[in-house]
Amino acid sequence: MNAKPGYAAKATQQFPLRLIVIVPFLLQIFAAVGLVGYLSFRNGQKAVNDLANQLIDKASQQVDEHLDTYLALPQQLNQINADAIASGQLNLNDPKASEQYFWSQARAFETLSYIGYALPNGAESGAGRWVNGVNLLVYENLPGNGAASDYTADQRGNRKSLVQSYQADPLLPPGVKDIIKTGKPAWAAIYTYAFENTVQITEAGKAIQNQNDTSDVGLNYYVAVPARYPIYDEKGKLRSLLMVDLLLTNVSEFLRNLKVSPSGQIFIMERDGLLIGSSSTKPVVHKVNGETKRLSVLETPDPLIRAVAEKLKQQFNNFKTLQNTQEIEVKFNGQRQFIQVTSWRDRFGLDWLVVVTVPESDFNSQINANTRTTIVLCLGALAVATILGIYTSRWITRPILKLSQASEAIATGQLDQTVETTNIKELDAVAQSFNHMASQLQDSFNELEQTNAELENRVEARTAELSQTLTDLRRTQAQVIQTEKMSSLGQLVAGVAHEINNPVNFIHGNVTFVDEYAQNLLELVQLYQQEYPLPTPAIEAKIVDIDLEFINQDMLKLLSSMKLGTERIREIVKSLRTFSRLDEADMKEVDIHEGIESTLLILQHRLKPKPDRPAIAVIRDYGKLPLVECYPGQLNQVLMNIVVNAIDALEETKANCTYQEKKDHPDQITISTSVIDSQWVQIAIADNGVGIPQDVQQRIFNPFFTTKPIGKGTGMGMSISYQIITEKHGGKLECFSTPGEGSEFAIQIPIRQQVSVAV
Repeated sequence: MNAKPGYAAKATQQFPLRLIVIVPFLLQIFAAVGLVGYLSFRNGQKAVNDLANQLIDKASQQVDEHLDTYLALPQQLNQINADAIASGQLNLNDPKASEQYFWSQARAFETLSYIGYALPNGAESGAGRWVNGVNLLVYENLPGNGAASDYTADQRGNRKSLVQSYQADPLLPPGVKDIIKTGKPAWAAIYTYAFENTVQITEAGKAIQNQNDTSDVGLNYYVAVPARYPIYDEKGKLRSLLMVDLLLTNVSEFLRNLKVSPSGQIFIMERDGLLIGSSSTKPVVHKVNGETKRLSVLETPDPLIRAVAEKLKQQFNNFKTLQNTQEIEVKFNGQRQFIQVTSWRDRFGLDWLVVVTVPESDFNSQINANTRTTIVLCLGALAVATILGIYTSRWITRPILKLSQASEAIATGQLDQTVETTNIKELDAVAQSFNHMASQLQDSFNELEQTNAELENRVEARTAELSQTLTDLRRTQAQVIQTEKMSSLGQLVAGVAHEINNPVNFIHGNVTFVDEYAQNLLELVQLYQQEYPLPTPAIEAKIVDIDLEFINQDMLKLLSSMKLGTERIREIVKSLRTFSRLDEADMKEVDIHEGIESTLLILQHRLKPKPDRPAIAVIRDYGKLPLVECYPGQLNQVLMNIVVNAIDALEETKANCTYQEKKDHPDQITISTSVIDSQWVQIAIADNGVGIPQDVQQRIFNPFFTTKPIGKGTGMGMSISYQIITEKHGGKLECFSTPGEGSEFAIQIPIRQQVSVAV
């Protein structure tokens, strides 16, 4: 009978009773849980912002305090020295006594690069550190012609040895003339100094540099800020100019030690954008046309500092307009950065900007932990509410569902169905009638069920037997993999490589000394020939007999050849150890090309020309591959199996051809690598043999299947390779071949093992 159209439409709109009872209850719970989670997330974000601002404020305050303390020293020393001149303790007309005075101050304060004075007539006297390799120097510049000299000093500051003499630059640094005009102590322009610019160093200076008394500066350059203090006589005429140069390289060291957050950065710059110091490991100076100059924040190699500087310039147009404390945010590498810019000034004219930046990711762990806790609690509440809803719905609908399920079971032939009686009168009557009907049907089909039960038992027994057989076969296959390949080839190769490595390293290390000794002996012989040009007859006869001129020319070539030979052996040993990888049983990131090259090196003896055939050419078409997660030793085993099969196929294909025929149609193996969809790496190994028939291609990865004669193959090589690629690496191994045109094996494995594969 056909159902009525109205009835069919009505049936499609029916819903389970349990679903109608529980869905509204769960929707309320979902709404409450979602609202709680959202509010918790917003509160966490606010907490992160507050914590970041507090850390940035604290870091800025620490930087300000350090700069106040660090940069106060030069001005204080200038004031002390001015008082010493006024009291007569420091005599400007006694250069040597002045050198001792300044030498003691420079020794006490290692952050000074120079301290001294200059007179109007051009005479200077001072001490400091400006020659790389010498700890402390005293300096004198004679009046008039600017003849300057640098001396080492003894423990009291007395001149000891002349290091270098040179013509001093008579020009005053930028800003010093303005300081002299104003008559007040102030800072001059920051400058950089490269140690390699020293000139006219004496032989005594070179000898001093070779001693252990090395410079405390320890750099090839330094950045310093000069403090200048003009002193005038009673008539207002310039009497002298006190000078103290303070190293600024220590500012960067302080910023690096000041940890704002795990990834936070601090940098200090002038108003023109030139860097003074930063917590980055990148330098603050660079060379332009051989001259050392400070980097601008817009040119620094540190990408974060450069991004922050570009944001500041974009928002404020000019760094000079930044007066009050500014707080901004910038996106860098997809992450939000909290940035605070403060101005630091002192009463002597310095005006710098201190920039502190903290990435939001440094605090995400806290908010993520809070979010995870909230989500777990919400999910727990949701789970409890769901369980209660399900239990309630089951208690209400269970009798009806039992009756419905029993009716459906009987309709499908399951006649042993009974329903429990309930306290509901109507449902109890229906249950009794249903049980009586089910009992009558059960008696009619008992015999049929017994027959079905026997049949099912037989099927289950057969299935269990087949399952055990399959398990035994897989275990056997795994044992073959372990014993046939890794235990034999890997251990043998690794052992041979280890045994060869030690004597080769010994020979290679001593070849250098032999080469040096040989050169010394040859130079000694040449020196004898120069100093004693008329040898005795016996010596002359011996020179002719041993062909001394040929030995002079050939010995160094011979030693060079020996060195190249030992280096080649070390490369071969390295390739053998790379191929075996017995110490790399775990999955790790490796260079695929390194494994391919080690495999080819091991098989080089089969690729070389032989009396009956030319060499087999290997064409490499390598793409740019990232490091790939894999089992290196097992992947090398797969590469070895495929390349060996390709060589066997090429040799068997042209076994009956003449040498000239083989030369006219040379054998070649092409190995290409590439990245597919940025997630996979493909290794394709192709030969130009006769190809593989279609029926063989379908069985080539089956265990124990081989086309080789008995004794030349077990039939497990390609099966093991297929298992390594597909099960252990989650990849693909495919064979493509056209008869007469060669064969290609394509290996595809994921770059990252994102899911667990068979071990």
